[in-house]
Amino acid sequence: MVLLSSGAVIRRGTRWLLTGNLVGRGLDFAFGVVLARLLVPADFGMLVTMRIFTGLAGFVAGGGMGQALVQAKEVERHDYDVVFTVQLLVGCLIYGAFFLIAPLFAHWFHDDLYRDLLRVSALSFLIRPVGNVGRAHLHRAMRFRAISTLRMLTTPLSGVVSITLAWHHFGPWSLIYGGLAGSFGNALLLMAASGWYPRPAFRLPTAKRLGLYGGKVAANNFVSFVNREAQNFVLSRLGGAALLGLYNKAASLQTLPGDVIGGSVYQTVFRALAVEQESRDRSRYIFLRTITLVAVYTWPFFVGLAWLADPFIVTVYGEKWRAAAAPLAILSIGGFVATYGMQSGALVAAQDCLGRELFIQIERVVWLVAACVFGLRWGLVGVAWATIPVRLYCSSRMYHLAASTIGAGFRDLFRALAPAIWLNTLLCMLLAVAHVLLFAPLREAEPALYLTGMAVVGTVGYLACFLFLPIEALAGEVGRWRTVLHVGVRS
Repeated sequence: MVLLSSGAVIRRGTRWLLTGNLVGRGLDFAFGVVLARLLVPADFGMLVTMRIFTGLAGFVAGGGMGQALVQAKEVERHDYDVVFTVQLLVGCLIYGAFFLIAPLFAHWFHDDLYRDLLRVSALSFLIRPVGNVGRAHLHRAMRFRAISTLRMLTTPLSGVVSITLAWHHFGPWSLIYGGLAGSFGNALLLMAASGWYPRPAFRLPTAKRLGLYGGKVAANNFVSFVNREAQNFVLSRLGGAALLGLYNKAASLQTLPGDVIGGSVYQTVFRALAVEQESRDRSRYIFLRTITLVAVYTWPFFVGLAWLADPFIVTVYGEKWRAAAAPLAILSIGGFVATYGMQSGALVAAQDCLGRELFIQIERVVWLVAACVFGLRWGLVGVAWATIPVRLYCSSRMYHLAASTIGAGFRDLFRALAPAIWLNTLLCMLLAVAHVLLFAPLREAEPALYLTGMAVVGTVGYLACFLFLPIEALAGEVGRWRTVLHVGVRS
């Protein structure tokens, strides 16, 4: 057990998940750029609108039982079969419900195309149970290399299908069919890699035991999803699919660094914290150390997105997406606080304090909806600015809840974030000097050159500060990187 939560095991698991996420998200990004140039914002807006409702139903279908399998101290073969059976039955019911309400859904959004799109998209509920249980099996066994490898294999499938159909003018259908192809391929590979194959079984005591914890997970994930999608719903109803497509592009780009790096760390750290849930000292060390490293690795991306949003959007996605640049720059400011908010969620889940987290998530939904309605008076920029104080308040509440379980406070949070604060302050100063002395004339005339020049200066400068500044809290991490890069290491 102690070995499981050691720093070496956490780093190894995180390294594989990070590799998978980097490759997967890199491919997603590349395919997304091509699709953004083949499709229009309204096509993406329609997909996001449906995802609001299918995503909510997804938490009911999963019931959090996959995470319950990971968190449980002991599981048996039949436990996986019971979870699969329950999820499949619920998935069939959900698909039937979406099939019946599809005409009403289309009427509500004043577009008949939604009827068929929703019915086809909902087929994913019949595929998910296989993938969910297979992934839980691998996650519990800490087989993150397999999880990452499978993602790297299935992401291109979804992207190629979507691009091929978009090229042939399938519009939003290209996104629907591409998603289904990726889900089906991923489910088959997860099943094969885990060695688990679907076998219907049901035991009421098992369902109750896993459902008790899983229900808490599902409830929190449900509300967390509402947090993310509440703004999309308001924008879809009040602003239309095109406006939603622009805002969603900005929001998805802003969350990319946290999802790739923080999300990779979350899975390994959650498992480690679950094992060490009875040791406050070990849990405190893992939790605060994780915040330090995630902030150091993610914050420079938020600085870069905030500074380079306009040339980035125009260069990569084209002029028709330019309206997404200002919201992207503003939302990136909120990315800084998401660093400790996500990792707080891992500790809260490991300590089984999900009931208390639920109230924070519900409160966040209310504030985000109010912020969105209020901010719409000033367009997408107003919506983006209105969300910043909400994110700061709710992430701080999550940290307080998590820290209270291990005897930590906000002073500990500041100490954990101090290395990232110093490094990124220097990064901002470096970018300001580079802008004034080197690249300012290129910003409007040659946005691609400006983006490239500033990105190179920022990357090299941040790496130099990270590797050579004497920051005690990062000594071990820097030492490992110097060894890997053969920098300052005597042969």
